[in-house]
Amino acid sequence: MITLSDIQAAASRIHESIYLSPCPRSEAFSELTGNQIYLKLDNQQRTGAFKERGALNKLLTLTETERGRGVITASAGNHAQGLAYHSGRHGIRAQIVMPLTTPLTKVSATRGYGADVVLYGANYDEAYEEAARRASIEGLTFVHAFDDDAVIAGQGTLGLEILQQQPEIEVVVAPIGGGGLIGGIACAIKETNRKVRVFGVQPARLPSMKVALAEGKPVTLSPAATIADGIAVRRSGDRTLPLVQKYVDDVVTVDEEEIANAILLLLEREKTLAEGAGAAAMAALLNHKLPLAGKRVVALVCGGNIDVTLLSRIIERGLVKDGRLVRLRVHLSDYPGALNRLTAILAQHRANIVETSYDRTYYGVNLGETAIDITMETRGPDHIAELLSALSAGGYVHERIS
Repeated sequence: MITLSDIQAAASRIHESIYLSPCPRSEAFSELTGNQIYLKLDNQQRTGAFKERGALNKLLTLTETERGRGVITASAGNHAQGLAYHSGRHGIRAQIVMPLTTPLTKVSATRGYGADVVLYGANYDEAYEEAARRASIEGLTFVHAFDDDAVIAGQGTLGLEILQQQPEIEVVVAPIGGGGLIGGIACAIKETNRKVRVFGVQPARLPSMKVALAEGKPVTLSPAATIADGIAVRRSGDRTLPLVQKYVDDVVTVDEEEIANAILLLLEREKTLAEGAGAAAMAALLNHKLPLAGKRVVALVCGGNIDVTLLSRIIERGLVKDGRLVRLRVHLSDYPGALNRLTAILAQHRANIVETSYDRTYYGVNLGETAIDITMETRGPDHIAELLSALSAGGYVHERIS
């Protein structure tokens, strides 16, 4: 098990190459949660995530022989990019095995840092097995994404930074995948100040660490999909579990909608881009999953590598949920000028039409009528209610499409 001195040594080793990410107070989230919220923005690292810390610390502890042979890992994204980037900077050959389902943006970014990317397997587990096989055959050093002492110590440097930047902090909330991040952070914080509470957050679909704590040992969960792909780990680490057992106060879970909403709010209120894993801690705080009130809390926003198509869907779903985007189906007579009369009513009430779709056959449309689906930008629920009232007053049969 790593110690505080291991983390301090890692900090000395990597500090010249790792960005000291800011930890500012968030007025918006402080108001929303009833706590004093500070955001540790490690999504601002060069590769967009905290994983650089552990990867670099591991690389700097290799022997010359190991450096000459090269390294290999299995990763779906952030660890891959962190290892690829720092391997390239130090002239170490890196091979990264990524699942076939890895988003193209992450594959391209990893290759862009100079690593040899191998796409293999339907999931992380299959990619991991292939990477382990190649490591044995080719004599490469396997750099585990979380279950490695040097990697854990590197991630723990975040805990030291938090204490330096916010010495009066009372609570730290961090996401958990395999446990490398929270294991290192919790060790650094608790060995420095036992009074600070540390909480972990996992996706409800893959609560591997929570299950491991309940069972007293790592348990392999069935595969499940989550937008928090950076912490979609089916089995906690053998090295990380004892750290979590010793130092972490509790582990809670958040569902997919809660994570998506946190991503949207971070983007809108704080102008910071977080991936699902990076927004998990904030999701727990926003949905009051922790017994906190009036506390000084640091929430880790530790990754920002989100697929843009997923981000687009999250934004659109969020707008619908907030009532700022609505789709109505309106029945109207099929004659010249009918649409003009309808849009005049919508324009009068300042609704902005973004999409329309006609149908003369389905949705119970009578002969001589048409149904039109209209997607509009609105000011919120009250504005939608105003539009529905105006359509009813105009004699239109209509329904809201959800």
